[in-house]
Amino acid sequence: MRNPATAAFVSLGLIWGSNFIFMKWASETITAGQVTFLRVLFGFLPIVVYAAVRRVLERRHLRHVHHFFVMSVLATSVYYFAYAAGTALLPSGIAGALSGAIPLFSFVAAALFLRSERVTPTRLLGVLIGFGGVLLIARPWVADGDLDMTGVVCMLLGSASVGLSFVYAKRFLVGLDIPGAALTTYQIGLGLLTLAVVTDYDGITAIGEDPRALLALVLGLGLLGTGVAYILYYFIVDRLGAITASSATYIPPVVALAIGWLLVGEPLDVLDAAAVLLILVGVMVLRLGGRQAAPETLPDPADEAAP
Repeated sequence: MRNPATAAFVSLGLIWGSNFIFMKWASETITAGQVTFLRVLFGFLPIVVYAAVRRVLERRHLRHVHHFFVMSVLATSVYYFAYAAGTALLPSGIAGALSGAIPLFSFVAAALFLRSERVTPTRLLGVLIGFGGVLLIARPWVADGDLDMTGVVCMLLGSASVGLSFVYAKRFLVGLDIPGAALTTYQIGLGLLTLAVVTDYDGITAIGEDPRALLALVLGLGLLGTGVAYILYYFIVDRLGAITASSATYIPPVVALAIGWLLVGEPLDVLDAAAVLLILVGVMVLRLGGRQAAPETLPDPADEAAP
């Protein structure tokens, strides 16, 4: 591709979509908590280097450290742990498909906690369609279904956590004149410190005995899936704008499902494909409703998500 921004856009969607098979492989060797810690550790390295090169880290930012800590819990520690735990219990493609619900949770949280967020009939329809897709994947009405409901709950908890983080950022961080690369560095850095304290390291060295899992975790989840992904995101925001950058979130559920089905041999039926389509249609309708609502000075939470 001749356009660097377009190439970055496609690459970001593919990287995010591949995160789930990498989590699956890593979780076969070590615990979800250990996967989360190592992912954040190796993801933090390129992020802090990028922020240092851009010279966006400033001492004055420390006055907002309490907000950075909340973001680290919502958008790093809980988010990544819940996804690692959920993916360990589910087929990687189904886990990736459920991640498509992040914008739905973002809007619900915004409607509950932000006075400026309008609940229009179009937006409500989008939420209902999207969550209809989630239900179609989970199928809780099937008593002895194939999916582990604990895994489904973990994925939805992770989606809800990061969805709430966008609303928190909109309420407390937007307008502080802090570059996104700096915010990400503080968020991931504090998340790393928290995880370093709470992680049980017993058996963590087992990851070195499985080359596939080690490569998936260090390169796939850490350096690429966390570090490079954030750098690509900010590059796209700078070149194409935040709304276009957020559209990359349509790609991961499809990529994750395709990888699980075509490359790993995970089962895929018509209902699973229809469910992913419903989620994506719901998100698109939700965003359409946001465009029709009265203009706001802050970005729509439904436009922001990252696996």
